Amino acid sequence: MRRRNSLFPNAFLLVLVFAWTCLLSAQAGANGLDARFLRALDGDSLRVDHAGEVLEVRLIGVDAPEYRQEYSRKARDFSRRFCRGKTLRLEFDRERRDRYGRTLAYVYADGRMLNEELVRAGLAVPLRIKPNTRYCDRIKQAEEEARREKRGFWIKGGLDMTPGRWRRTHPRK
Repeated sequence: MRRRNSLFPNAFLLVLVFAWTCLLSAQAGANGLDARFLRALDGDSLRVDHAGEVLEVRLIGVDAPEYRQEYSRKARDFSRRFCRGKTLRLEFDRERRDRYGRTLAYVYADGRMLNEELVRAGLAVPLRIKPNTRYCDRIKQAEEEARREKRGFWIKGGLDMTPGRWRRTHPRK
């Protein structure tokens, strides 16, 4: 009886593992990018630089108080402090742009997600907009923690008006 060469199955397995690793790396790169923080426009919107291109980023899953609404400056300042001087990692969900052309992303600095931390600080509320719902449960848990610990606007029981309602009753001119 002839003995089969056992090298071929091992080499094939090695090639298969290498191809799978490359595929996963390509998908991870396609779903995120690194950017340099430029400025916080408000609590839930940033301007960043990615490879020389300036992007306006809207945080997915959160809604921070609007300009001239209570806690709006605190939310903007929180986002500014969170991002200042750091390389940011933008992670995308199913849709990459909103109807205004802004980049939709989960923003990370030092391994922490700004979207989640803004809600945890009591400076934004969860905002579920399909199909970008990957971290809805995680952001909702951050809100429950902020309420329980009475952080940010939860110290007084919440905002007088949600950011969405504020936008409807205070239209931009």
